[in-house]
Amino acid sequence: MAAHTRRTRLLEILGDEGRLDVLDAAGRLGCSTATVRRDLDELARQNLLTRTRGGAVVSRVAYDLPLRCKAGRKADEKRRIARAVADLIPSGCTVGLNGGTTTSEVARELAVRPEPAAGGHALTVVTNAVDIAAEPAIRPQVKTVVTGGVARPRSYELVGPLVDAVLRTLALDCAVLGVDAFHPRFGAATHDESEAGVGRSLAECADTVVVVADAAELGRRAFAQVCETAAVSILVTDREAPDEAVEEFTALGIDVRRV
Repeated sequence: MAAHTRRTRLLEILGDEGRLDVLDAAGRLGCSTATVRRDLDELARQNLLTRTRGGAVVSRVAYDLPLRCKAGRKADEKRRIARAVADLIPSGCTVGLNGGTTTSEVARELAVRPEPAAGGHALTVVTNAVDIAAEPAIRPQVKTVVTGGVARPRSYELVGPLVDAVLRTLALDCAVLGVDAFHPRFGAATHDESEAGVGRSLAECADTVVVVADAAELGRRAFAQVCETAAVSILVTDREAPDEAVEEFTALGIDVRRV
């Protein structure tokens, strides 16, 4: 197992359980305790966890995985979701994207659209994520609008009142929102309240709201609500989404696409 994969898995275990034991982790990952100790020392050096005698606990700042560590998780599912979302967005639309690994894949799919025969823009992309903006910005057929704001280093998202000031002046045909949780009763949510506020603003200025979420994020709750369930028109998820969850969202009038 590659070092990056091991360390990502260690962070996932910490995120789920709050603490980690070296012997237990070595058994789960199929590697030596010495390797686990070296990995934990490196992650501690990056301030992603706090070392303890015989293991580690969650760092004060490590309530969420950095985006670079999330990128490899469920990569195939994210790409399928992204292609399905791109197929939903007609040429000429103005689409808003918040930050996240799945919305980054959506941006890549949108960026490779061919240039319109008559010239002009095939699409206008509005985003608060600086990494997402880099995908379409180099494409002449895509008009890219980046909100202002203060950058969060863990997610590359711009947040704060400057984002709201820009979004209040815009009208979007569609908002594509990546979330950490989507619950039939409690709506779409994420772990950080400032990122949730940006997602809420994108949803409020869009005609259609599309939530992208893998099966593990369905039926879950997270700290800060992005929008109510009723605000969502379409949910695009992966094939592992359980029938029960799909039926609950469908009963609420949401068009659910499993891809």
